[in-house]
Amino acid sequence: MHTSAEWLHQYGIRQVECLFSDITGTARGKILPSSSVASGSELRFSQVGLMQSITGDCLQELVPELDPDMVLSPDYSTLRRLPWCREPTAMLIHDCHHEDGSLVEFAPRNVLRRVLARYQQLGLQPVVAPEMEFYLFAQRQGLDDAPQAPACYGKAADSLRQPYALDRLHDLEAVLEDIHHGCELLGIGADTLLQEVGCGQLEINLQHGDALALADQAFLFKRMVRQAAARHGLEACFMAKPLAHDAGSAMHIHQSLIHTDSQRNAFSLDNGQPSPRFAHYIGGLQRYLPDALLLLAPYVNSYRRLAPFTAAPINVEWGHDNRTCGLRVPHSGPQARRVENRLPGVDANPYLALATTLACGLLGMQQEQEPSAPLDCSAYGRPYAFARTQLEAIEGLAGNQALAELLGPHFVASYCQLKLSEWQAFNQTVTAWEYRHLLAQV
Repeated sequence: MHTSAEWLHQYGIRQVECLFSDITGTARGKILPSSSVASGSELRFSQVGLMQSITGDCLQELVPELDPDMVLSPDYSTLRRLPWCREPTAMLIHDCHHEDGSLVEFAPRNVLRRVLARYQQLGLQPVVAPEMEFYLFAQRQGLDDAPQAPACYGKAADSLRQPYALDRLHDLEAVLEDIHHGCELLGIGADTLLQEVGCGQLEINLQHGDALALADQAFLFKRMVRQAAARHGLEACFMAKPLAHDAGSAMHIHQSLIHTDSQRNAFSLDNGQPSPRFAHYIGGLQRYLPDALLLLAPYVNSYRRLAPFTAAPINVEWGHDNRTCGLRVPHSGPQARRVENRLPGVDANPYLALATTLACGLLGMQQEQEPSAPLDCSAYGRPYAFARTQLEAIEGLAGNQALAELLGPHFVASYCQLKLSEWQAFNQTVTAWEYRHLLAQV
């Protein structure tokens, strides 16, 4: 019997969610009796489970001809109690393997593992800290309804548009208590909490740590927040730009590297000055992030967020404590030297977002890419440097061979194909704007 049996018995766990992240960041899997998990029963799942688009469709051309199962291998370090189930229930994240033991290349957790293995070969370990922004809205009656800010606990909804106001957090005290309780049970290192710029928009920062562990935490965080909000008649929203005239939601990623032997920051020299690796890492982000944007801005809505004067970046300029830049270097001591990637939206799959930013930095170090000079003025005065639509971003990622080699050629090709199907589905929809302004006037 596996050592997990004692843990399951200790907490009276009746059933276990055996799950993995699909390409969108949705949790998929099976629920097993705790006895099956404790005995180490082998679990299999169709590879189709990985390949769902955001519409719930699956491209048949992405599915292997025989539609075989993959083997789900439990990562017992992720065994946690679920805070929202009536019956004592745990969850356990699984890795996806082929029958021969090799990793399924299309699995997002495996994409991140692939990049981290390259760092391990260099004797380096990435350290990351995501910032999770999201909205709390009133529960909608229909899926096509526009979101509305909640009138929290008798307060007028407009009062929630108070950036950084502590009293607005107290208005949300009940749901925030559930969120913090959920973080504790799921092992999510929640740190700073603040009211963001948008009406009903919050930010919770995660404590820095190992990249795979933080990707797991961000993946679980989004699911847990949705459950906590629903219990209070609210709807948590992780869209990049849910409101046309309010702030978008990002997943800024702070990142640094440490030497695995000495635990010293690889971005700093012994004398405390920035290392060549630090410059080359930033150079790699500048060189490759524009082509990798599809992995950080995965949906048609994502590109609405990347607009000037909205606290979102429009290029990959970098600067010291400059929030108008896509790449910000916060003030810190040598051991905490890091760079903040401000491009990813919170709609991105955390595994893929972390894999992407780390891959771009790694390519920069390998190729000794030199960064531009740091910017000491507003980056909004510089040209827009990104794809403006999902289709342009698909073309950028599909054409970059260096990123494909590092992230996995089959993964990149399949991901682009899946995103193209989403783009085509979106363009088969006639919008309300078109009906309003074109139907009777042109």
